[in-house]
Amino acid sequence: MEVSGIAREKDMYINEQIRAKEVMVIGPNGEQLGVKPIKDALTLASYAGFDLVLMSPNATPPVCKIMDYNKFKYESKKKQKENMKKQRETNLEVKEYRLSVTIDVHDFDTRVRNASKYLEKGHRIKVSVRFRGRQMAHQELGRDVLMRFADAVKDIAVIEQQPKMEGYFMTMMLIPNKEK
Repeated sequence: MEVSGIAREKDMYINEQIRAKEVMVIGPNGEQLGVKPIKDALTLASYAGFDLVLMSPNATPPVCKIMDYNKFKYESKKKQKENMKKQRETNLEVKEYRLSVTIDVHDFDTRVRNASKYLEKGHRIKVSVRFRGRQMAHQELGRDVLMRFADAVKDIAVIEQQPKMEGYFMTMMLIPNKEK
């Protein structure tokens, strides 16, 4: 969005973009300088070497602050990035790996290797074994496969939820080790 040749971000009016006749001025250190005509406020800001930024346009009179606008934008973007990083950390994924009772050694090793990468990133892993037909009669074989998987990643993960049956599936949850 372009206004008088100066780009503005999220409707933050600065300097000559402010159209109010009188504004409440807040100094660079947070002190209130009182209600002043816009020309006087712009003069104060230019003498201080800062910008006049409209903070609250709906107030009566509108509130403006004398500050370094570029520094303000930089710090707000930095805060936003930090918040996004924290949000990503709290929203870690749960990756599911499906195994079978009769899984081959190489398939098993591949799944262990892929799961290790996810665990190192801090994600949780759900490992499940599907039982088909007569395999339901030998659930201990599925439990053995799950425990072998947990044993293969024991240096980087701990069992959060022990293997348990859910229909035709036996599932187990693994979380990354805290002490790294």
